[in-house]
Amino acid sequence: MAHSDENIIQLDFSEEMKISYRNYAMSVIVSRAVPDVRDGLKPVQRRILYAMKELSLSPDKPHRKSARIVGDTMGKYHPHGDSSIYDALVHMTEDYSLNAPLVDGHGNFGSIDGDGAAAMRYTEARLSEAAMTMLENLEKGLVDFGPNFDESEKEPLVLPATIPNLLVNGTTGIAVGMATNIPPHNLSEVVDAVIACMDRPGISIQKLMDYIPAPDFPTGGIITNAAEIPEIYEKGEGRIKLRARTVIEKGDYGRTNIVITEIPYTISGNKTKLVENLSSLMKDKVFDEIYDVRDESSKEGIRIVIEVKKDRDIDNLLNGLYKKTHMEDTYGVNLLAISNQQPKLFNLKGLIEEFILFQEELYTKEYKHLLAKARNRLEVVAGLIKATDVIDLIIEIIRGSSTIKQVKACLTKGETEGINFKSKESKKQAAELDFTEVQADAILAMQLSRLIGLEILKLHQENDELLAKIAEYEKILSNNKELYKVIKAKLREYKKKFGRERRTTLEDVVAKAYVEEVKIEDIYVCMDRFGYTKSLDEAAFLRTSEEAREEFPHIMRMQNTDKICIFTNKGNMHQVKADKIPRCKLRDKGSLIHTLTKMENDEEAVLYIPFEELFESILMFVTKSGYIKLVSGAEFDTNRQVISATKLDGDDDEVVAVEALVGSDIIDANKKVIILTEKGLSLGFSIGEVKELKKTSRGIKAITLDKQDSIKYSTVVDVDAESFEVDGKMLSAKKVRNRKRAAKGQKAVLALDQKK
Repeated sequence: MAHSDENIIQLDFSEEMKISYRNYAMSVIVSRAVPDVRDGLKPVQRRILYAMKELSLSPDKPHRKSARIVGDTMGKYHPHGDSSIYDALVHMTEDYSLNAPLVDGHGNFGSIDGDGAAAMRYTEARLSEAAMTMLENLEKGLVDFGPNFDESEKEPLVLPATIPNLLVNGTTGIAVGMATNIPPHNLSEVVDAVIACMDRPGISIQKLMDYIPAPDFPTGGIITNAAEIPEIYEKGEGRIKLRARTVIEKGDYGRTNIVITEIPYTISGNKTKLVENLSSLMKDKVFDEIYDVRDESSKEGIRIVIEVKKDRDIDNLLNGLYKKTHMEDTYGVNLLAISNQQPKLFNLKGLIEEFILFQEELYTKEYKHLLAKARNRLEVVAGLIKATDVIDLIIEIIRGSSTIKQVKACLTKGETEGINFKSKESKKQAAELDFTEVQADAILAMQLSRLIGLEILKLHQENDELLAKIAEYEKILSNNKELYKVIKAKLREYKKKFGRERRTTLEDVVAKAYVEEVKIEDIYVCMDRFGYTKSLDEAAFLRTSEEAREEFPHIMRMQNTDKICIFTNKGNMHQVKADKIPRCKLRDKGSLIHTLTKMENDEEAVLYIPFEELFESILMFVTKSGYIKLVSGAEFDTNRQVISATKLDGDDDEVVAVEALVGSDIIDANKKVIILTEKGLSLGFSIGEVKELKKTSRGIKAITLDKQDSIKYSTVVDVDAESFEVDGKMLSAKKVRNRKRAAKGQKAVLALDQKK
C-alpha cells in the first residue's frame, strides 16, 4: 500500500532514542524499582497487598494459596512475570529481612540460610497485622485510585499507610542510572522521632538521632563506624560497616569456640555462604588456627561455631576473619525515593517530614469523612426524633395518601393536595412540615418498634453523641495541634503493639591487622623426576621406607614457614612457599612444580634449595658460554615470586650449574672447580680463584672455548678427590687438567676411565 508524503513523520534518530530511553528510564524508576516515599512500597508490593485486601485475606481469615494471590495480582494489576510477583510476596514474609513483615506466610517460604521458597502452588499466605495498618480506611477515599493497565479495574496509587514503613522495613532497588538502598530501622525509635519532629518542626538531624541513633537490622549485628552515621543521615548516602556478633566459649580438649550469634544484614538470606566461606578458609589452611567449623543454628537462633586449636590468639584470629570473610561487611546507604512522581535523595529528616505530611493528609481526609458521616446521621436522627413528636400526623398523612411520592412531598414541602385528612387542623399542621429528603426516606423506612419509649430515648442519646462527635471532629480539623494529637496517639498505639528492643548495637572500632599465626614444624618436600611435588610432616616421612624414598631425586628437609628457591637454566630464581605445596601422602601424585611457580614449560631447574639454607650459602654460577662467579645467598632475599638470578651472555647462553657452598668452602685451598665441555675438554682450578660478584653481573671467563664448544658440566670437589659423577658415570678427577696448562692453549683430553 502506497503512503503519501504527509503520512511520513520525519524524526531525528538520536533525538528519538534520547526521548524513548528517557521515558523507559522514568518508567523503571517510578513504576518498578524505587518505592514511594509515602507508603514505602514499590508498585508490585502495593498491588500484592491490595489484591490480598480484595481477597479478604485479613489476619483473622484462613491462609489462601500463593498462586491465587499471584494470579489475581498479575491478572488485575501487575502484567509482568509471575515469578517476580511471587519473589516480592516471599520477600514480604521474611522476618530476617523486614522489621515488620507485611505478609503472614504458611509453608516453606525459604530461610535465612539461603534456601529458596517452595513453588507458589504449595505455599499459602494472608496479610499480617502490620499490613493492616497500611490498608485501614482504604474504603473511605483517603487515597487516589487510578485505572489499571487495561482500565478494567481501579487500583490505589498509594496505600493509606499509618506506620512509617519506608524507614521501618527499608528497601532496596536498582533502576536505570540510580539505585535505592534504605536500611531498616527500629519501629519504636522511628515513632519517637516522628513525634519529636511533630512537636518541634525545626529539630535538627543531630537531635533526631537522639531517637534514631542508627539503623536497626532484624539480624542484629554490630555497626562499627558509629561516628560516620550523622554524616550519612545528613547527606542521605554513605557506607555502614556491619560486623557479626560473637561470643567466646570453652570447647572440648582445651580448645576455644568462637560462636557467631548474629550475622551482618548483608548476608541475611544467605547464611550458608558465610559457613562455606569459613570452611573453605579452614580447608585451604588460610587460617591454621581453625580446627573445625559447624553450623548449629536452629529455631532458637543463629549459632555458627568456629572451633579454635589450643593456645591460639583468639583476638588475632577474629581480626583475620573480619577481613577475609563476610563476618564483616559493608552496607551502602542511599535514601532515594519517589516524591511527586520524581526520584529524590532524602536525608533522615526529609523522610520523616514526608511521612508527617502524608499523615496530615490522610487524617484530614479521614476526619472529613467521619464528620460528613456524622452530620448525615445527625440529620436522620434529628428527623426521627422530630417525627416521633408528630407520629400521629405522619400516620394520618400516610393513610390519606395514594402514593409514596405524595407522602414525601407532604413531609418535605408541606404539600397537602390530594391527601385525605381527618380534620382541617391536621391539614394545617401537615402544611407546616419541612423534613429533608433524607429524613423523609428514614421516616418512611422506620419500623413501628422505634416508637417504643426506650427506642425514643436511644434516639435522643444518639443525637447527643453525634453532636459531641461533630464538635470533636470540627475541633480536630480546625486545629493542627489537635490533629497531631490524634496522629501521635495512633503512632503510640502501634509502638506498643509492634515495638521491640533494638538489636543492632553501635561501636567505633579501629580495624586491626591480622598477624598470621603459624605453628612451626619440620616437613620434607619430595619431588620426583617429572617435577611432581608434595610435602609430608616429619612423622609421616620417617614412617616411609627407604625403597619408597628412592623414587624421589630431590628430598629437602625444611620448616613449614620456609620457601623453596628454584634456580633455572634461564637464569631465573623462582620461589614457592612451603604452605603452598600440597600436604599429602608419599604415594599421592602432588602438584607439578611448574603449576606452583611461574616457570615456563621449556625452563629447567638446575638447583632446588630451601631459602634458610640459601641465605647462609654462597652460590657458584657457571654458564654455557664459560662464565663463572660467586654470589652471596643473602642477595636473593625477596618476596617476589620470580627474579633474575644472573646475567647471561646473549640469547643462546644458559646456566649450566648452580652450586651451593658454605663460607668455609670458599677459603678452603683443598677445594677445586671442575669444568667439562661438550667437546670433551676439561679444566680444574682452585675455588679461591673465583671472584664473588653481584647477581646482576655476568661473571668472569672460566675457560677459553672454541666457537662450536660450550660448557656441559661443572662441580666443586676436594683436591684429592679420585672421581666425580656425571650423568650416572664415575669419571677420574686426577686426569682433569689444571688451569695453567689450559691457559697455554694445550687441550686437555677428558679421561674416560670409569670407576664403579
